[in-house]
Amino acid sequence: MTHLRIVRGDATPEEVAALVVALRAVEQTEPEPEPAPGRWRDPARRMRGYVPPRPGKGTWRASGLPE
Repeated sequence: MTHLRIVRGDATPEEVAALVVALRAVEQTEPEPEPAPGRWRDPARRMRGYVPPRPGKGTWRASGLPE
């Protein structure tokens, strides 16, 4: 429990109640979740999916070359 003390001025009970309600509302709000990182920064995006080997002429030589 936090104590509230009026330092200057003459606050009415209604004003103090409004201040307490406003402070309670701020205290009870949950922080916003961080947005998900963009897909463009995902290193998996640069990786090629699995491509099964294809038989044919020159496939062994081409297996080490990028498509």
